[in-house]
Amino acid sequence: MTKTVIIVGCQWGDEGKGKIVDRLTEYAKAVVRFQGGHNAGHTLLIQGKKTVLRLIPSGILHAGVECLIANGVVISPEALIQEIDELIQQGIPVYQRLKLSATSPIILASHIALDVAREKTTENAIGTTRRGIGPAYEDKVARRGLRLCDFFDSKQLLKKLQALLDYHNFLLRHYYHMDECDYSQIADSLLQIREKLLPLITDIPTLLAKYHQDNWPILFEGAQGTFLDCDQGTYPFVTSSNTIAGAASTGSGLGIRHFNYVLGVSKAYSTRVGNGPFPTELFDQEGEILRVRGQEYGSVTKRPRRCGWLDSVLLCRAVQLNSISSLCITKLDVLDEMEVIKICTAYRLGKQVLQEPPLHPENLANCVPLYEEHPGWKSSTTPIRKFSALPINAQRYLRRIETLTNTPISIISIGADREETIMLDKII
Repeated sequence: MTKTVIIVGCQWGDEGKGKIVDRLTEYAKAVVRFQGGHNAGHTLLIQGKKTVLRLIPSGILHAGVECLIANGVVISPEALIQEIDELIQQGIPVYQRLKLSATSPIILASHIALDVAREKTTENAIGTTRRGIGPAYEDKVARRGLRLCDFFDSKQLLKKLQALLDYHNFLLRHYYHMDECDYSQIADSLLQIREKLLPLITDIPTLLAKYHQDNWPILFEGAQGTFLDCDQGTYPFVTSSNTIAGAASTGSGLGIRHFNYVLGVSKAYSTRVGNGPFPTELFDQEGEILRVRGQEYGSVTKRPRRCGWLDSVLLCRAVQLNSISSLCITKLDVLDEMEVIKICTAYRLGKQVLQEPPLHPENLANCVPLYEEHPGWKSSTTPIRKFSALPINAQRYLRRIETLTNTPISIISIGADREETIMLDKII
């Protein structure tokens, strides 16, 4: 049986990874978040009760499970404290279950100001969530950012903060022509939060090495999706971190040979938030049906998601990039009322027919999807708990996805609730 599982999104995020992590956590001893920030919202629905998580791993609702935020995650101390407080109010003992990496970068108010300024003044805005994620990763790579381990020495923390804020304010004032950020306000906020977070900061790589040695089942939870990866995604309309499975090692500190399995999560159709190419996007009534039935609005930003048919060209690339072992198909129930369901199996770019994405990501915007059509099943799949009980057209649709991607489907989600899931294989 598999012990160490990476769960990644196969599209542009919002695939339903949070529910799947939560569903599998009953078999795990630890859940690790390895990249992203509080721009990623994971919505959990358990017996009708909704919980939205942004930074904290989706396993936090389970007793006896360690939840680790690793070094690949950029942390807004204020957002983290707010999320902790919300969960404590629900009776969840977060301080007994959560640990933070000492080397996680810190997001400051000035990072948020820079993010907002850039989106306002850039002609081709990326469409970020304006939460400071990108600028924080920039400072990490430029080796000038603050990290949680800086909380250990308050004097050094303030000294580093002053130098970093001088740089941020110079950009805000002279390049973006925006208001500066106040050093005293940011410093006071960090010093207050410091006392709350210090007990949670630990050596995550050492913990993970011990857990692996003790043969603990561990889930590694990514944020966003494959095609928001800053190297492999639809650049420049991407996030600022690596979202593919390989980032689980660099983003957590567990050696690459210790991973056993990669579960790729994909919706039964496609969605995207923000700007960037989306070949199968629908602008008609069918797209609106997908948005309404799928409740396709950001769990954090509330922005309406762009909706379209499943793109098997990109799904095959996601399988390739992540070395995906099996697929989880979510939101199959959203297609329940469709007369006809389409899958993009190739692109037309000029006179060419492409079976793979174009070499230049920007050419993806000029690709015309070539579809095959499948009959719908016109009945509810939500009450069903066995694959064999699904309508025959739903079974054929899923089997076609397996054939196109040459990858088995191991989990099917047919509703938002934890129990509205068909498990075909025991993964962990």
